[in-house]
Amino acid sequence: MDKEKIIERAKDYIRRENDSHFRKEVEDLLAAENFKELEDRFYQNLEFGTGGLRGIIGGGYNRMNSLVVKSATQGLATYLLKAFPDKAKSPGALSAAVAFDSRHFSAEFSESTALIFAANGIKCYLFSSPRPTPELSYAIRQLGCQTGVVVTASHNPPAYNGYKAYWTGGSQVIPPHDKGIINEVNAVTEIKEMAREEALAKGLLVIIDKEIDNPYREMVKNCLFRPELIKEKAKEIKIVYTPLHGTGAFHVEGVLGELGLNVITVPEQREGDGNFPTVAFPNPEEAAALEMAINLAIKEKADLVMATDPDSDRFGIAVPTAGKTGEFTLVTGNQIGTLIADYLFLSMKETGRTPANPAMVNSIVTTGMQKKVAEHYGAKCFECLTGFKWIAEVWAKCEDTGSNTVVYGTEESYGYNISGDVRDKDGISAAALTAEMSLYWRSKGMSLLDRLDELYKICGYWEEVGISKYFQGIEGPAIMKGIMEEYRKNPPKSLGGIEIARVRDIKNGADGLAPSDVLQFFLKDGTVVSARPSGTEPKIKFYATCCAELAGGGLAGAKEEAGRKLKAIEKDIRAVIGE
Repeated sequence: MDKEKIIERAKDYIRRENDSHFRKEVEDLLAAENFKELEDRFYQNLEFGTGGLRGIIGGGYNRMNSLVVKSATQGLATYLLKAFPDKAKSPGALSAAVAFDSRHFSAEFSESTALIFAANGIKCYLFSSPRPTPELSYAIRQLGCQTGVVVTASHNPPAYNGYKAYWTGGSQVIPPHDKGIINEVNAVTEIKEMAREEALAKGLLVIIDKEIDNPYREMVKNCLFRPELIKEKAKEIKIVYTPLHGTGAFHVEGVLGELGLNVITVPEQREGDGNFPTVAFPNPEEAAALEMAINLAIKEKADLVMATDPDSDRFGIAVPTAGKTGEFTLVTGNQIGTLIADYLFLSMKETGRTPANPAMVNSIVTTGMQKKVAEHYGAKCFECLTGFKWIAEVWAKCEDTGSNTVVYGTEESYGYNISGDVRDKDGISAAALTAEMSLYWRSKGMSLLDRLDELYKICGYWEEVGISKYFQGIEGPAIMKGIMEEYRKNPPKSLGGIEIARVRDIKNGADGLAPSDVLQFFLKDGTVVSARPSGTEPKIKFYATCCAELAGGGLAGAKEEAGRKLKAIEKDIRAVIGE
C-alpha cells in the first residue's frame, strides 16, 4: 500500500476514533512522519477471524483498540438480529454475556462491547471484574444467551489483547455463523452506541457476579468423584498454585479452599496485572512461566504445582521428580490430558457412573495415546480440528443424536473440559479434578508419573514434540502461506528417515473434518506429523507424535527409540522453516 493511502487511512481512523489515548497515538505518528510504524498499523485491517480478534494494543486499523472492538461488536450484533428475527422485534429478548481478563484495556473494551449490544436492543450481562473464560461459557448457557464475548488474548505477551466471540451453546462460533459474522463486521459503516446510565436504566445492561460465580463453583465441585477422599486426605497434599497475573486465583483458591485443600498461591503472581511483570509469556506451556511456582514448591516441600493462564482456560502442572529431592518434572499437555482421561473413565467405572456409550473428544494434533486409553475402558475417542469450538461441536452433535455420551474433551495445548455445562477449555475444573486425582493415586501409593508409566505399559510409550516459528510483519502471512503451498506441491517422501505412507490435506475438508489449513503426514511406523498456521498468532506450528512399543528394551528402550525418531523429524522440519 502506498504512502498516500496509508496516511489517508490514518486520518480516517483519527476522525472515527473517540478514545483520546488511541487517537493521540496515531496523531503523534503522523506528526513525527513515522511511516514505517504507520504502515504496520494501517496496511490491513485487524482481521475478525473465525475465533474473533487478536492483536497488538494500539491506535490503528491493524491494532486492538476501542474503534476496532466497537466495529466488531456492531457486526456481531447485526448478525445476531438477522439470525433471530422474531426475538429481534422485542428489545431485550436477545441477550449476550460479556467477560474480561486482567489485560490492559480489557475492562474498557468489555464495557464498550456491552454498550454496543445494548444500543442494538440486545440485553447484556456484564461481569463487574475479571472472570475466567470458562465462566463466560458457563454464563451463556445458564442465562440462556444467544451470544457472548470475552475480552482476552489468553496466553499472549502483554502487548496483545483479543476478543473471543461465542454462540448460543456457550462455545466459540463455528460455521456457518463465523462467516456470517465476519461479513457483517466487514460491512460496518455506522456504530450504534448508548450511554452506560441509559443502558442500566432500560435494563439492557445488567451487572453480574455472585449469581454466576456461586453456581459455577458448585458445578466444578460436582464434577468430582471422591469428596470423601478429599475430606479425609486433603491435608496430606500441599499445592503451590500460580494464576500468572490472571483471573484464576478467585476461583481456584475458592474451590480448592472450600474442599479443604492446602493451597499456597505464588504471592508475586497472584494479582491481575496486564504487564505480566514476572514472566515473558504467561503460558503454563512454558517452563519459564512456572519457575517461580516451582521454586516456592521446593521451599515449601510441596507435592504439586498448578498454573492457569491469564483467562484460566489453560492449565499446567509440575510434580516432584522421583528420586531427586528439590527437583520438579513438568507434565505436558498431552500427558495431563491422558491422565485425566484415564482417571475419568476409571472413576466412572469404580463409582458406577459410566454412562451409555461413553466417549471423549480430542483434536487431530493431540497424542494418539488418549484413544488407546479410551478404548481400554470401552469408550470411543472422536477426533476433530484444533480448537475447542470443534470439540464442543462434536459434543453437541453426540447430545443431539444420542449416539454417545461425551464426558471429556481435550487438546494438546493444555486444554481440558470435564463438564457439559461449559463448552470451552476449563482450567478451574481441571485444577480441582487434578487435585483429587493426585490424592487418589497417592492413596494407592503412587504418583501421577507412576500412573503414567503404568499406562505406557498398557498403551505403548507415546512422545510428542511441538515446533513453532513466528513470522511477524507484513511479509509474515505470505511466508507462512508459501511454506504450506510448497508442502502441498512437493510433499516430502520421508521425515526423519521414515517413509511417509499417507498425506491428509484438510484445506478443503477431509474424513468428515471441516476445511482447515492443515497438512498431516502419516509415517509408515505410525508417527503422525501435522503442520498448520496458527489461527490466533503470526506463527506456523508443527506437531509430531509417535509411539514405541515396550519390547525387550522396556520403557527406557521405548523412550530412547521415540526420542531418536522425533529428533530426526524435528531436524527436517527446522530445515524447511529456516532454522
